[in-house]
Amino acid sequence: MSITLIGTGNMGSALATQLTRAGHALRITARDPAKAQALAAANPGAVAATPADALDGSDVVIVATGYADAVPALRSLGSLKGKVVIDITNPLTADFMGLTLGHDTSAAEEIAKAVPEAEVAKAFNTLFAQVLAEGPRFADGQVAQSFVASDSERAKQTATALIESIGFTPVDAGPLKNARYLEPLAGLNIYLGYGAGRGTAIAPTWISKA
Repeated sequence: MSITLIGTGNMGSALATQLTRAGHALRITARDPAKAQALAAANPGAVAATPADALDGSDVVIVATGYADAVPALRSLGSLKGKVVIDITNPLTADFMGLTLGHDTSAAEEIAKAVPEAEVAKAFNTLFAQVLAEGPRFADGQVAQSFVASDSERAKQTATALIESIGFTPVDAGPLKNARYLEPLAGLNIYLGYGAGRGTAIAPTWISKA
């Protein structure tokens, strides 16, 4: 799959590693071109691109910036008509211990409103960068899950295929408005990891006896 990745932070770097290992063609763009070039150089199969060139040949855009930067970064790419946008952001407060949105909207929904020509899916937001970077399997044999919410079946299938391609287990979380649940779930995971001192080698998992 041909993918444009926006962002070179911990999450973007982890995704770049996993996606290129899985054989995806990756174009990386960022506010700092030098960071995009360094991340591309560290991941064979990736190339750095300016925002103006970042969509060349890509069908999927993953936005791995902070939430506040997501819409400007997406708009800097030009027309997103026909593109699947996978939003991995969480609308966190400055201390990372709360959310700036919730109840009646979500980061994913606000992004979808801002780029209505794109098909938006929420995914990867409940995973720590460490889990993404080290891979999905835990010491007890469990495989980490990524929840996927979207109003577009195409976007949901695309996100699901990407999740499976890097070894994680996708969980269909319904329509995009259910990002209102997924983003607080990520907030709880962050609290457990940092506030409760459990570390970042953890992930929320939905289990069934069936």
